[in-house]
Amino acid sequence: MSAPDVLVIGGGIIGCAVAADAAERGLRVTVLERGRTGEEASWAAAGMLSPLAEAVGPGPFLDLLLEARERFPALAPRLRDATGIDIGYRDEGAIVLALRPEDDDVLNARLDWQRGSGLAVERLDAREVLEREPAVTDAVRWGLLYPGDHQVDARRLSRAFRVLAERRGAVVREGEEVREISIRGGRAIGVLLADGAREEGATVVVAGGAWSGRLHGLPRPLPLRPVHGQLAAVEHLPPLFRHIVTAAGIYAVPRADGRMVLGATEEECGFRKAVTPAGLARVLQGAAAISPLLGEAALTGFWSGLRPTTPDRLPVLGADPEVNGLLYATGHHRNGILLAPITGELIGAMAAGEEPALDLGPYGAGRFGDDPEPYC
Repeated sequence: MSAPDVLVIGGGIIGCAVAADAAERGLRVTVLERGRTGEEASWAAAGMLSPLAEAVGPGPFLDLLLEARERFPALAPRLRDATGIDIGYRDEGAIVLALRPEDDDVLNARLDWQRGSGLAVERLDAREVLEREPAVTDAVRWGLLYPGDHQVDARRLSRAFRVLAERRGAVVREGEEVREISIRGGRAIGVLLADGAREEGATVVVAGGAWSGRLHGLPRPLPLRPVHGQLAAVEHLPPLFRHIVTAAGIYAVPRADGRMVLGATEEECGFRKAVTPAGLARVLQGAAAISPLLGEAALTGFWSGLRPTTPDRLPVLGADPEVNGLLYATGHHRNGILLAPITGELIGAMAAGEEPALDLGPYGAGRFGDDPEPYC
């Protein structure tokens, strides 16, 4: 069997989105996943499409997030038609609450720059918040409404991209851990697996999530670390909320069946992935502050995941500055679900020898230098 045109390291939502796009362009694609596809950060994510509710300021990255969000209204029916999977796209918007006096300055500053940038945000007083979401605590001071911030079911979306990639001819291999990237004469020529086998490929895409920085053979260290997040789910019928509701870093994401996904912590604990009493307590106490009814709802599950994070919290996207045939699609931190479709398009185009439709300069692997400080 001839070598594939593209080897994708990692079968999470990013790797499968890249594979689906590259395969649609007629390339022969193989995805190598160390475990099971979509069962790491992709599986743990709550599925928020919230560039504005979580944005820290204007700039190229916010522009990328907003461009990415625009893909989803059309993507949802296309994926359902192509794969039979409903990704649970909902467009009711998001509300960020001010519950404490110290929240006022943070939300007012956010409101000022977002209004100044012409973005879709509306200030709600306490009465207006409660009119939209009666289950919110009576202690709410005010809030910000983001009508354009939506949500999907992250697990369904990840599964849909794998199915789409395979239906377009990509080969997905689970239980295949890549140990090293093979480079010869300034060009990536394939990978070395943990079992000693070698796989050749004309283009190698690093999409290994939190494990990307542990690959051997990279032309320079990739300062990428895992950030642990813990989440929980509760159930309440009828459903408590229509909008995504967040306060003080904790979010509640409603599902149509009455479930509510609650999250999430940010913890530095290496590759340890576990739900802890302290972490779960932070999530549940934060949720109960949003709504006392959340504190009384039936707890139906809890889990955790590892976000792939760089020092500047920006993803690593595009071509290696020195090694031909080596592309990066990793380091998406909290934005992997939102950025998956557009990342697939951009990196799939580059794998086919095309110029990306957007400037990826701010996200290049070379921005860290040849000898970056360890980030762990």
